[in-house]
Parts: sequence; C-alpha cells; structure tokens
Amino acid sequence: MATSVPLSLLDLARVRPTESAAEGVARSVRLAQTADGLGYRRIWISEHHNMPNLASSATSLYIQHIAAHTTNVRVGAGGIMLPNHSPLVIAEQFGLLETLFPGRIDLGLGRAPGTDGATMQALRRDARASEHFPSDIIELNGYLRGETTVPGVHAFPHGSAGVPLYILGSSLYGAQLAAHLGLPYAFASHFAPDDLEAAAQAYRARFDPSGPLAGPDATPYFIAAANVIAADDADTAAEQYRKTELEWLRSILGRGRDLTDDQLAVLRDHPQGRQVLGMLRRTLVGTGPEVVAGLDALAEEVRADELIVVNAATEEQHQHRTLELLAPGVDRRNRDGALTAAAV
Repeated sequence: MATSVPLSLLDLARVRPTESAAEGVARSVRLAQTADGLGYRRIWISEHHNMPNLASSATSLYIQHIAAHTTNVRVGAGGIMLPNHSPLVIAEQFGLLETLFPGRIDLGLGRAPGTDGATMQALRRDARASEHFPSDIIELNGYLRGETTVPGVHAFPHGSAGVPLYILGSSLYGAQLAAHLGLPYAFASHFAPDDLEAAAQAYRARFDPSGPLAGPDATPYFIAAANVIAADDADTAAEQYRKTELEWLRSILGRGRDLTDDQLAVLRDHPQGRQVLGMLRRTLVGTGPEVVAGLDALAEEVRADELIVVNAATEEQHQHRTLELLAPGVDRRNRDGALTAAAV
C-alpha cells in the first residue's frame, strides 16, 4: 500500500567500516537504481566533510554520478551547505548539472557547516559566513536564473529550465527563512525531531506568496524527513533497527575510536548514548504496511506535502527490500508475499 503523499529518498552516502569508499558509492548507485525503477520522486545527497564513514564531501560530483546511472528520478542536494561555498561556484556547478540532466536537478540549501570547527577552518569558512545565508541564497538564485544581482558577473551555463531551490533546516530559523523567501522547506526530522511540529506550523503560518524568490502562484510546500526500516516480518525489522542504533552510536560517539560491540552496548545505556539515540525518534520500523501507516500518520500530523526517507537498514538486501515495500507504485502483496505494482 503506497503512502498518501509523494515519497523521496535522502542518501547519506554511508561507507561501512568494512567497505572502501568505491564500494559505498557503488551501493548508493544500486539503491538509486532501485528507487528510480520503483517511482520515488527524488534522491537527495547530503554534504559532509572529514567524516570517514560518509562519501559525499564533493556533493555535486556525487549527484552527477547518481544522475548518470538513473533515468527518471530527480537528483539533488539535501543539501549544499552554502556558507561553505561561493554562490557563484554552486550556481556554475548546478547550472552544469541542469544542462547535463535537464529537468532532473534539485538544489537544497543549508547553513550548517556539515563538519567540525577545525574542518571549517580548513574549508576556509568564515565562522560568520552563516550570517550571510539569506543574501547568498538570493545571489545564487540570480545566477541560476540568468538574472544576476552582481553587475557584470554571470554563471555559465545556467540551464534552460532553471534549478528549483529548497531551504533545509532543523530549527525554526530555516522554516521562517523559507517562508519569507517564498520557497519550499524540508525539515531534517530524521536526526532533529524535536522542533518538527513547530517548524511546520511556523512555515505555513508565515509563508509569503509574494516573497523575493516566490514563483507565480507560490504556495507552501513542506517536506518532512524520517528514518525507515521495513521488512517482511517485524522481527527482521527490529533486528535491523538494533544494528542501526549501534552504527549510529559508533558514528557519533566513536569518531577517531574503534569501538567494540561490547563498548557500544555500554554506551547504549549511558545517558550520553540515550541522548544520541533520541535523535532517531522519527524512525519507523516494522512490516511494509506498518511503516506506510506510520508515514501517512506523520504526513497528516505535520501536513507534509512530501516525505523524504532515510533508508536506515544496515544491510544492502534489507535496504532494497525497504524501498520495495514502501514504493509509491506498490499497492498490495499477494498471498505468497510477492509485490504487485499498482496502476498509476
């Protein structure tokens, strides 16, 4: 049974401890191809730096690679951390992506560094750069539309159809900014669930259809994120989630350390570990129908126009099965458990 709103995929470009970066990227491609064939609306890639378990530091290149190996699904950034970059450079990169893959490229924008303080300095990022986030967005938009706000400076190529912009965030700031600009907004509730409801309400209440970047007939468009693990039986899904919790603890609390499973088990019950695992509160685990029902409840709760899911299963076969069980084109299973595509 498909969800009541469009469903998309956020790929964190994870590289497992036993994988090379090339193997992690290849796994992303295979999952993207599955999502493409099943009718997911878009696949977004996140930007992170100095993290050995994530391969998406050169986000534009990752997007190009995924787009080149898929056919119909939209591909984009979820997101580019704009204060790390010159708006002109991002406009050039995404203008070229739009030229190569017309009508398939999205650009989500965030203001966090996507890394630690030392790496911020290595990126030549000014600690005050985030203060210019709103004006940088307007400058970037001008380059992408061929309507530069910097006299004599243009981004080439800028694509024939333009690249749609989305504001990403995990606080009320992003919701308010997206509403002011008249842009769509995506909330990172897959790791920051606490302010989801307040952000959704603030965005809709303050949305300005005549904002500086609002298109004709602009209306609010809100995307909520959630972690998902779906399986053919509840026990398999629960086991995958247990492994996901251990991976989450390892990635956040174990940076620079090789933690054993026994150490992770201790951390799981430690106050710091419980706080970290609390970030996964918006995780839906169960059989396909159970997770679909949970996604529908989430969409209704925050009036989401679209949901973007993080495939939180730890093993590739279960990641593909999660995508299959939640697929927009899947309506029912026959008595043997085989998936049957619904007419759309």
